[in-house]
This record gives sequence, structure tokens and C-alpha cells, in this order.
Amino acid sequence: MSYEKVQKYFDSVGLGDRVTVREEIGDTVEHAAKAIGCEPERIAKTMSFIVEEKPILVVMAGDAKVNSSKFKAVFHQKAVMISGDKVEALVGHEPGAVCPFAVNEGVKVYLDVSLKRFEDIHAAGGSLNSTVHLTLPELIEHSHMEEWVDICKGWLVNE
Repeated sequence: MSYEKVQKYFDSVGLGDRVTVREEIGDTVEHAAKAIGCEPERIAKTMSFIVEEKPILVVMAGDAKVNSSKFKAVFHQKAVMISGDKVEALVGHEPGAVCPFAVNEGVKVYLDVSLKRFEDIHAAGGSLNSTVHLTLPELIEHSHMEEWVDICKGWLVNE
């Protein structure tokens, strides 16, 4: 069902051809990169957290990892991921297929600065075997992001 919501959204904005369904499953960054044929860092992975008792999403580069102290500095609390059995109900997409598009009402989306180094990215498309290929400006527009955040580590050369 969530794939259909994502496809319907992108059809409505004239970008339906950017959603691709593949035979291969892309439930991890590595699997998605292999299925698409791109570098893992170009996969825009979407992580689900609870902040102030509400679900939020943070989209980051595939090679980035959440830094607990940076997360706390931005959101003023410890990083608490949504448990897998609650992700779909709270966010609108199943684990492994979470994306920042066509999410449940009230879910805020943040983009991590680790994405700023790319002109284009590939994000999940609402199912384990679908992706959406977008430019960075398109991701900004269609994720309906709140703001840029800096909560990750591991993607900078000198880290």
C-alpha cells in the first residue's frame, strides 16, 4: 500500500517515471546500491526516531551513521529509534522501505547535511523493491523537509 501512495504522489507532480520497481530487494543500503548500480553513499537512507513522543524521519547518505551527541544537540534528547513493529503504523512505510514521501500526517522530515555533497540520490519508494531517483533540489521539495540537520558521522574523509 505505501508503494502505491508514493507512486501516486510522484505521478501527481509529474515525476512518476522516477519511481522504479526492481526484481531485487533493496532492504539495506548495500542491497539497494547493488540493485541500482550506484555507490552506497548515494542511497538516501531514511531513519525513524521518536522525538518528544512523536515520529520523525531523518534522511542521510548511505555511508553516514547517527552520532548520538550530535543528535542530542539538535533534538535535545537521546536518539531513540522506532521499533520495527511500530514503524509502519507510525510512519506509513514498512521497515526497509521507509522513505520521506507520502508519510503519515504529522511526521516531520529532516535532511542530514551528509546529502549535500550529491547532485542526485536514490531513496526508497515505499516498498522493499522500489526506489525514487531525484536531484537534491527535488528531494528537498518532495520530502517537505523541516530543515537541514547535522547529526551524522562516518561520511567525512577525516572522521
